[in-house]
Amino acid sequence: MACKITELVIDCAEPQRLADFWCEVLGYVELDRDTDAIEIGPESGFGGPAPTLIFSRSADPRRGKLPMHLDVNATDREQDAELERLLAVGARKIDIGQTGDESWHVLADPEGNEFCLLRKRVEP
Repeated sequence: MACKITELVIDCAEPQRLADFWCEVLGYVELDRDTDAIEIGPESGFGGPAPTLIFSRSADPRRGKLPMHLDVNATDREQDAELERLLAVGARKIDIGQTGDESWHVLADPEGNEFCLLRKRVEP
């Protein structure tokens, strides 16, 4: 028997803002909330094939480059179209020293957390 990643917890200043953003990015829905945290995930809920995300209010959330970051892939469009969609919902391009020849785009969510949009399209 092995373990499975079921949740990723992200400390943040504004849980609602990030939950709304990441629901748009991933096609997730709100699953649960309390006074200081919002859990989002696929409609199938907690424990399915994809982990849920929990945005937990923190007075001192870490910003920028984290030891771990998320990579996302488009499911129903090519990378350029998905980049435009992500920028329209609140992502922004950031420069961490890319050469311009990379096959991915480095972005930040509304609180500055880095993530990458990869080139390959994947099944939903």
